Amino acid sequence: MRRTLLSILLFFIVLLPLSAANRGGEGPLYGFTAADSATQRDWENKFRAIPDPKILRDTMQRLSARPHHVGSAYDKQNGEWILAQFKSWGLDAQIETFDVLFPTPKERVLELVEPTHYTAKLQEPAIPQDPTSNQQSEQLPTYNAYSADGDVTAPLVYVNYGLPRDYEELERLGVSVKGAIVIARYGQSWRGIKPKVAAEHGAVGCIIYSDPQDDGYVQEDVFPNGPMRNENGVQRGSVLDAPVYPGDPLTPGVGAKGDVKRLAIKDAETITKIPVLPISYGDAKPLLAALTGPMAPFWFRGGLPIAYHLGPGRARVHLKVQSNWDIKTVYDVIAKIPGSESPDQWIVRGNHYDAWVNGAQDPISGQIALLEEARAMGQLLKQGWRPKRTIVYCAWDGEEPMLLGSTEWAEYHADELKQHAAIYINTDGNGRGYLEASGSHSLEKFINGVARDITDPEKNISVWKRKQANLIVTETPQWQVARQEARSRPDLRIGALGTGSDYTAFIGHLGIASMDVSYTGEDDQGIYHSIYDDFYWFTHFSDGDFVYGRALAQTVGTMVLRFADADVLPYDFTDFADTMRKYSGELKALLSSMQDEIRERNQALDDGFYSAADDPRHPTVAPKREEVPPFLNFALLDNAAAAINRSAEHYEKAINGFMQSANPSTAALQTLNMHLLQAERRLTNPDGLPRRPWYKHLIYAPGYYTGYAAKTLPGIREAIEEKRYAEADKEIGRVAKVLQDYAATVEEAATALSKIQ
Repeated sequence: MRRTLLSILLFFIVLLPLSAANRGGEGPLYGFTAADSATQRDWENKFRAIPDPKILRDTMQRLSARPHHVGSAYDKQNGEWILAQFKSWGLDAQIETFDVLFPTPKERVLELVEPTHYTAKLQEPAIPQDPTSNQQSEQLPTYNAYSADGDVTAPLVYVNYGLPRDYEELERLGVSVKGAIVIARYGQSWRGIKPKVAAEHGAVGCIIYSDPQDDGYVQEDVFPNGPMRNENGVQRGSVLDAPVYPGDPLTPGVGAKGDVKRLAIKDAETITKIPVLPISYGDAKPLLAALTGPMAPFWFRGGLPIAYHLGPGRARVHLKVQSNWDIKTVYDVIAKIPGSESPDQWIVRGNHYDAWVNGAQDPISGQIALLEEARAMGQLLKQGWRPKRTIVYCAWDGEEPMLLGSTEWAEYHADELKQHAAIYINTDGNGRGYLEASGSHSLEKFINGVARDITDPEKNISVWKRKQANLIVTETPQWQVARQEARSRPDLRIGALGTGSDYTAFIGHLGIASMDVSYTGEDDQGIYHSIYDDFYWFTHFSDGDFVYGRALAQTVGTMVLRFADADVLPYDFTDFADTMRKYSGELKALLSSMQDEIRERNQALDDGFYSAADDPRHPTVAPKREEVPPFLNFALLDNAAAAINRSAEHYEKAINGFMQSANPSTAALQTLNMHLLQAERRLTNPDGLPRRPWYKHLIYAPGYYTGYAAKTLPGIREAIEEKRYAEADKEIGRVAKVLQDYAATVEEAATALSKIQ
């Protein structure tokens, strides 16, 4: 009895400092010895005192003063100004250029030609209160970049959000889009999915509009009286097929520089197959009001004061899109702080600076935080700090057309990055509210640790505690599970990365552990990619005092410092193992639910229930009979997950022991860390994903029919969803192989780390 009590006491004496490390401000930092933790905390505290809201405000006003899209004069001026700032802070900086295909509008026509006539304005008017909204000679017109050229006249059909499930509903209602022009509303997926799916169903053109239900007056007052999209606001944006590959469409897989071989435009797989044009809900209303045919299901109906019909009927539209297909130069600004001990291990940090128009929120609210971090790093350098590892700051150009600057840079430097990059940390836009982080799950514990050390500017508690509170009280379809996990799980879960910002090439193509970070959740916005995303809007309806800009600089700067200076690169594998079990369980549940659903639907067909229930005044088409999905063998995946769990537990024990050690061997740590930074690469396969080999990562990828949103274990998941079951079986084997390789790498690291103590 006394021996048992003594054992318990000893257990908690050992455990207490390690659990304290997760509470922020106590005990050794994860990946640091106790002695080095004290020094690190001192430098981090000095760093977090430097970012200044006034400088953030002034920098935003400077960078968003004029439109600065790719190829514009002010975009280049901004790049040169950022370069000068980096140099003034003592950083070694340069501009690296790439030459990419970037189409701009030559001619845009949209008109209703039957049963009445209406010509779309296709114009966002200036607003007197908003001083930069009148810079029309410098503004890109409203358009979708990489739309195919075309001139078509055809019946109009409304397709809701234009997703595969919407076309399934249209089929049941007897509505075909073959030979038609579809009109879809923005939302529920990335915009490029809408013309892609429309073309697959035989449509000849696509119109995308912003419905007031989604980001207009249904949500809140519209600009300039509120933050939401007014009747003339239009969302520009790229429709390049990023789920196939991002970056320059003519140079997939290689940097667009010099005499690189380029595809012919007609052979570029990622350019749309049909013409596409975005419009306002002011222009959409007459088109939708002209539709007849079946009434749209209630979940298709938006917020306009009209009856939403599907068509086709008498309503016909004329759509013409012609572009200038020019090669433009993008200017990436790259700044480096060389590492003092491990210069061949790189911490890469990026945010883009180009915009569709003035872009105060997207992307300048993120870019100003990056610049404040870099300025603060320069201040630390003057005080004697030197990072152990090399820090690379990247101000990307060309993100908006589809990640041009970052993708071309990553492809051009691929071999160096695969050898040296330990992490890529991305930001884009920023607002007010709660910390939002997604990324590689080997970084989940690290992100949680930093979040515990950052103070929320509105509540004066840690941003971790505020995020936890938000998860507990916010009701979502998964609220009960999220609430329970937020209360009991040591680390708050992070999301997975798909695409939509500059992390894509780093994680999806090169297999570099990556994350994307922002503050969000308290500001509604309806100015995305419009002329009204500017300094006036941001200072009236978002983080006008720039305290969350400071919080973002403090958060990401702390991440950069901590990853640059850790004795052991602060990856953790227990959260990764837990996440893999979760993903595997989701796949099994998906297959089971599809089996049950198809089995039940087939039975209803056999029993004549669809015919019996059909309304003769509003007839529908019964679904087709399908084969019930076969059972799949998940044993290989289960065995791989178990192997990761064992190796993660071994590594956790080893690093916890290391954190209590003193004076570890620098040479041994160098070897260990070079081994650790390769762990994420083990999750890639050189053949890539089925039908999209550019994406090498087998755990995370953008969904083929979701776009920005991630699909986890995508080869397996999408094969099941798209009913390619033989392919799903094959993908289970491929995923299990990379997970086993990952587990072996972690196990080797755990063994090596145990010997360093």
